[in-house]
Amino acid sequence: MVHLTSVQGPFHARVVVARLGAEGILTELRPPVDGPYPVLRPVDVYVNEEEAEAARELLLADEVEAALADVGDPFPGLTDEGREADAEARDWAAAGSARRARHTWILVAALVALAALSFAHLLS
Repeated sequence: MVHLTSVQGPFHARVVVARLGAEGILTELRPPVDGPYPVLRPVDVYVNEEEAEAARELLLADEVEAALADVGDPFPGLTDEGREADAEARDWAAAGSARRARHTWILVAALVALAALSFAHLLS
């Protein structure tokens, strides 16, 4: 087994292993990420020496493809449904913000009125 790459954390390591496994490339992770304790350091991915070059080319091709897919896209990584959901979420957040601002002003007005009534009661 030869060192292919190091990735940060078990999730990214599993993604790399799944991508290589989809092409039939066997891998090994060091340190093992399936133990009872979380891995808080980089995880090394190892492959067979015969498959190392193919694995490097595959990962490089994936990186290039991902970089080119995001060029010129104002919402990289979002599908049309994702863009619609993002727009709806922004609209909902803006409406919620307006409601919170209105409720804040109502609360402030009620507190001022209560303070004025209390002060008037003390003067009488």
